[in-house]
Amino acid sequence: RMPQEQYTHHRSTMPSSEGPQVYKVGIYGWRKRCLYFFVLLLMILILVNLAMTIWILKVMNFTIDGMGNLRITEKGLKLEGDSEFLQPLYAKEIQSRPGNALYFKSARNVTVNILNEQTKVLTQLITGPNAIEAYGKKFEVKTVSGKLLFSADNNEVVVGAERLRVLGAEGTVFPKSIETPNVRADPFKELRLESPTRSLVMEAPKGVEINAEAGNMEATCRTELRLESKDGEIKLDAAKIKLPRLPHGSYTPAGTRQKVFEICVCANGRLFLSQAGTGSTCQINTSVCL
Repeated sequence: RMPQEQYTHHRSTMPSSEGPQVYKVGIYGWRKRCLYFFVLLLMILILVNLAMTIWILKVMNFTIDGMGNLRITEKGLKLEGDSEFLQPLYAKEIQSRPGNALYFKSARNVTVNILNEQTKVLTQLITGPNAIEAYGKKFEVKTVSGKLLFSADNNEVVVGAERLRVLGAEGTVFPKSIETPNVRADPFKELRLESPTRSLVMEAPKGVEINAEAGNMEATCRTELRLESKDGEIKLDAAKIKLPRLPHGSYTPAGTRQKVFEICVCANGRLFLSQAGTGSTCQINTSVCL
């Protein structure tokens, strides 16, 4: 055992003929080239990104006050020029610049909705290529001073203007009744009240007045024209009153050629003419009353 320990000690104390070992620390070879390539690529991407950001800021005209035609003011947003909205626009107030008009343009239609707190549509205005539609409980048109010109709801339609003019060639058709204090045509124009298939009734609690100041007045019917007064009288006030188509009685006195007649009334109210004589000839010509 002693010789082995001595041998081991002798071996450990022997000077080594080899030099100190050196270990290299770092990235060498292809790893170093790849690292430099990725660093260079990252710098290029940063420069391109910075250039694109500057270009976008210049093209969109970004400033401290806003972007392009959009300006941020104390009262809200201000748009200059034409603006296009691809999605719904929610705003409290939309107004144009002082002295300029405000235009809404659309390829199909423009819809304005008034919503409540539950996002339920209360009033809707749709302007389309074929029609303008308005949905709501009531529709009103007023003047600048606040005077009502037109109003419509489920119960009635009110025209508040002093004059309502109808310029259509066929006039106006009212399926039901109409209430108005005055119906008048334009100067030198005819006024015609006509009911082609039904009856025409004019009623007023204090009277109905039909007046033609510079022309004739005609009342034409196919069967009967009735003038009825329940509590008063019917007055025909004119310098001349003509009834040219009244029937004539059959009695003719012999040897008389006079053209004087008297008007007779039957029990049923029918009028007829009877040739006048020295006395009344109505009783002799009662055959026309049958």
